[in-house]
Amino acid sequence: MIEAAAVSAAHLDPNGPMVERRKRLSPAALAVANLKVPRAYSPVVIAGMVRLIDFVLIASVGIVLYLGYVARRDGVHWEYIAAILAMTVATLISFQAADLYEVQVFRRTLKQMTRMFSTWTFVFLLFIGASFFAKLGGEVSRVWLSSFFLLGIVALTIERLIIRNLVRHWAREGRLDRRTIIVGADENGEKLIRALNAQQDDDSDIRVLGVFDDRNDSRSQDICAGIPKLGKIDDILEFARRTRVDLVLFALPISAETRILQMLNKLWVLPVDIRLSAHTNKLRFRPRAYSYVGNVPTLDVFEAPITDWDQVIKQLFDRVVGALILLALAPVMALVALAVKLDSPGPVLFRQKRFGFNNERIDVFKFRSMYHHQADPTASKVVTKNDPRVTRVGKFIRRTSLDELPQLFNVVFKGNLSLVGPRPHAVQMKLQSQLFDEAVDGYFARHRVKPGITGWAQINGWRGEIDNEEKIQKRVQFDLYYIENWSVLFDLYILLKTPWALIKGENAY
Repeated sequence: MIEAAAVSAAHLDPNGPMVERRKRLSPAALAVANLKVPRAYSPVVIAGMVRLIDFVLIASVGIVLYLGYVARRDGVHWEYIAAILAMTVATLISFQAADLYEVQVFRRTLKQMTRMFSTWTFVFLLFIGASFFAKLGGEVSRVWLSSFFLLGIVALTIERLIIRNLVRHWAREGRLDRRTIIVGADENGEKLIRALNAQQDDDSDIRVLGVFDDRNDSRSQDICAGIPKLGKIDDILEFARRTRVDLVLFALPISAETRILQMLNKLWVLPVDIRLSAHTNKLRFRPRAYSYVGNVPTLDVFEAPITDWDQVIKQLFDRVVGALILLALAPVMALVALAVKLDSPGPVLFRQKRFGFNNERIDVFKFRSMYHHQADPTASKVVTKNDPRVTRVGKFIRRTSLDELPQLFNVVFKGNLSLVGPRPHAVQMKLQSQLFDEAVDGYFARHRVKPGITGWAQINGWRGEIDNEEKIQKRVQFDLYYIENWSVLFDLYILLKTPWALIKGENAY
């Protein structure tokens, strides 16, 4: 069973509230974790945005020159527009082939400019050759073509200089760093760190934060190739909660299969990439079996879910669709707020601490459904059928899940909830005398993605009171299925099925 490395609870006072106790880290680990870390930018998304900018820029230059010179004289001919778009697409394909959409290339001036100029020239020579063999050379304006070539390269040069400065600025801020921790503080770890350092220069995106190792004997070094040992394997869970970690890289040889599996059983719940270094392994696979960290070959074990463009699409879906739902349900929310206020004294909204992405604590908004003096912000006591703490209006809004509607504010304004995802549980929710993470193996894997207002488990009937082990296990099982199979269409399907699941009103008190 996964240890409750990220959270456990203890009573300071038998009659007082539950108080969260966090796992202690070593002073070296705390020194790293307490540093302010900016939000990361995805190199994949940056490269995609540059492609889009290139397309718009090149096509705009060609079309504006055509409309301003050729079309004024000869009228508009769509063949020209088609040719401009074809040249634009050919340019993007050629730029891709020349590796001009690598973030590391964006940071370089001479290499980027020489490649861009030669590729742009190649595209125009290709167009001139195609026009010659198609016997269209006399129909193409030489003034337009030469102007397109010159103004195009000027526009692209200015654009790439701006992008270079932006990327260098983001790199200095650490937004492009792949914050990496190494597992294995021995000779293998030392060799791996030296291999990573050997290829590091101003363009490298690997930043090794520290080394973790369970061993305390002579095989485990306190300083590994100049990088400090920060703790044991169990400490990685808490460390990754307190600071951004993008990659966990195992320096252990493949022959240490048992140790690796034991460690993976603890670490797979993290929303990070986990790879096994093949740098020191004698066993060699086909080149396509490897992914590379710089020049170091690695074997992929786990990948962080919903990243890069998937993350952008999901965030846009949440904000846009969430805002539309919020507007549509505003009258209903106003009526519920009025009913809550008239039914019993106290505030209309209720805030509760719940688990968010990567076990972070978030405040989730709900309509108050309990008497104010009996409120349970930590959810230390599960609400049951005919619970005397629940108001008359509270019974109705809990059964219909109308009490959850203010969570749309979390989605649209705070961004710490999604419309669809694993439901966020209160941090002190328990099954009998055990916290959920102590009762279910792999429970924290639900938090590898942002939690949601509704989810795959909820529309399949696993909502409401959790009074036995099967219910929480089923929730985790359905949540993990959702994480591994996410798509926008899957989210839309769950949203459309949610009203029917609410009408059935099973297990909600």
